[in-house]
Amino acid sequence: MEHISTPKVENVKLLDRYANRKAASGTLYLTATHLIYVDASAEVRKETWILHHHISSVEKLPLTTAGYPLLIHCKNFHVAHFVIGQERDCHDVFTSLLKLSQPVKPEELYAFSYNPKMSKESREMGWKLIDLRLDYQRMGIPNDSWEITDINKDYEVCSTYPPEIVVPRAASRAVVMGSSRFRSRGRIPVLSYLYKENNAALCRCSQPLAGFSARCLEDEQMLQAIREANPGCPFMYVVDTRPKLNAMANRAAGKGYENEDNYENIRFKFIGIENIHVMRSSLQKLLEVCEMKSPSMSDFLTGLENSGWLRHIKAVMDAGVFLAKAVREERASVLVHCSDGWDRTAQVCSLASLLLDPFYRTFKGFMVLIEKEWIAMGHKFSHRCGHLDGDPKEVSPVFTQFVECVWQLMQQFPCSFEFSERFLLEIHDHVYSCQFGNFLGTCHKDREELRIFEKTHSLWPFLLQRKQELRNPLYRGFTAYKELQPNTLPFSFQFWCGMYNRFDKGMHPKQCVLDQLLSCTSQKVTLEDNASQLENKLPLLDGPLPSKGCTSPRAGAAAAKASPAPQDCAGGAAPGLSNGPSLGHQKHKESPAQPQDPREDGQAQQQG
Repeated sequence: MEHISTPKVENVKLLDRYANRKAASGTLYLTATHLIYVDASAEVRKETWILHHHISSVEKLPLTTAGYPLLIHCKNFHVAHFVIGQERDCHDVFTSLLKLSQPVKPEELYAFSYNPKMSKESREMGWKLIDLRLDYQRMGIPNDSWEITDINKDYEVCSTYPPEIVVPRAASRAVVMGSSRFRSRGRIPVLSYLYKENNAALCRCSQPLAGFSARCLEDEQMLQAIREANPGCPFMYVVDTRPKLNAMANRAAGKGYENEDNYENIRFKFIGIENIHVMRSSLQKLLEVCEMKSPSMSDFLTGLENSGWLRHIKAVMDAGVFLAKAVREERASVLVHCSDGWDRTAQVCSLASLLLDPFYRTFKGFMVLIEKEWIAMGHKFSHRCGHLDGDPKEVSPVFTQFVECVWQLMQQFPCSFEFSERFLLEIHDHVYSCQFGNFLGTCHKDREELRIFEKTHSLWPFLLQRKQELRNPLYRGFTAYKELQPNTLPFSFQFWCGMYNRFDKGMHPKQCVLDQLLSCTSQKVTLEDNASQLENKLPLLDGPLPSKGCTSPRAGAAAAKASPAPQDCAGGAAPGLSNGPSLGHQKHKESPAQPQDPREDGQAQQQG
C-alpha cells in the first residue's frame, strides 16, 4: 500500500470505444492488488476490476475539455480509457499504477498474498493434482527403450530442466553429460511424447554448440540412441524451427545447427518460425488494428495482413502438423530445437502432441500438456510475460500464440475438445495475473528457490471446480476423434475477436450458439430434477407412478412453472458470451461502497 498516495478518486469517467452512449461516471479505487472502478451512473451497481499485474502500460494523454485522460493497456487486451477531473489526482493514480504494475521482487507478486482460505492439506493436494510421471506411464514409459531418470536432481545436467527427465535407456551417464556440454545451456535431447502405436518419439533440446566445424561424439551417440529406440524407421528427423538465416547467424557465434555429415541417418529440416522480437512487433501491430475506432473493411484487412500475425500463427501450426505427420505416417522419431529450446520448441512440441493424442484435448490432459511442455521444461514465463520490472525486449507473446493455435484447431474440430474457448481465456489471463504460482519464475529450479509449492496455490484445482461452465457442449468424447489433421491453407485461419476484442462489448454478437446450447443443457437437467421431485410428492393414485420417461401432465406443468424458459441473448438475463470476458468482466452485485480487498476473498478472484 506504500505506493498508493490517492486510494479513491470520485467523478471519474470511463469511456467506451465502440458504444455511442454517454460515458460512465463513477469512483475509482486503488487497492494493493486491483484498480476497481464503480459506475455510479448505472441503475445496477457495476464494477470493473483490473488487476495491477495485468497492466502492461499506463499513459497520460493531453488535456481535454472533459478532464485529464488516462489510458491503460492490459496484457489480456483490455483497454480502459479513464478521464479524471483533477490533474493532481490523475498524476497520483498514474504514478501509483506504474509502480504497482511493475513489481521489482518476486515476493511482491499477487500469488504470495492471495489467500483463498484453504487448508494447508488442500493446497498441497492442489499441487499434486498434475503428476507428469503418470503421463509418461500412460505412454508406456519406462520400457525397454526409454527411462525416467533423476540424473538432473541436483541440476548438474541442465539448470532449466526439471529434476526428472526421460532419455533413451541406451544413453549412459557419460553420454548424457557429454551431450549437455555440447548443447546450448545444457538442454540435452529429452523425450517429449512417445507415440505408442509405432514407438516413434518426439524429442526436444536446444541448438548444438557446433559453430562451423565442431562436433561431439557423445551428442552423436545420444541422437543415435533416440533413433535406435524406434526400430520401425531407419532414420530420424532433426527439425530446426528457426529461419535458416537466423540459424546460420548463430553458427557464426559458435552455435548453430547439426551437420548431417556428423550424425548417422538423420534428415535435417528448417521450419522458419520467426524470433521473439518479430512476434512482439507483430502483436503490437495487430493490437493497433484492433484499437482502430471506425476502420473501413479495407483498413482492417490491410492492417491485419501488415501485422503478419496470422502468418506467424500459420507457421507454428504448419510446424506442429509436420511433426505429427512425421511421427504418425512416416513412423519416424523427431528431434526439435530452436535456439535455447524453450520458446518455439515448446509451441510446436505441445501442438504436435495435441494433434496426436486426444487425452491432451481434455481438461486434465491440457493441464498436463502445459505443465509438461511449458512449465517443467523451462519456458521463461516470468520474462516473456513481463511479471517483474525487467528487460522489455525479453517480453514476447509465445504462449499467447500457442493458445491461439489451439483455438484455431477448435474452429476446425468443434467436437474434439472437452473444453471451450472460455477455458483457454481463463488460462491465458492467469498466465499474466500472477494470482497462482504455476507460471511464476522461469524454470523448476527457480520455483523451488521461490518456494512456490509452499507459499502459493495451483491454478488447476480452481479451474476444475468450474468445469461445468468451461466445458464444450459439442464434445463427442475421448474416442470420437483420435488424430487431428487440420487444414493449414490461409483461408482456414480466423481473426480471434474473442481474445483481442474480448472487452469491447459493442463488438460482440447478440447470441452465441455454444452458450445457448450450454444454457439449454443445464436447464434440461434442472427441469428433470424438478419433475422428479414433483413426482415423488404426488400421492399414490390407482396405479403405479409413470416411468421417468413419461412425466405426468401435472408434474410437467409444475416443472415448467418452477424453472423459467430460456431467454434470448438479446434480451435481459442471458448467459455470458463465449467471446465475452470471463476475467475482468463488469460485476453486477449489491455490495458496500468501499470494495473489499480481494486477498481476503474466499474464492479465486476473477481479474481484468
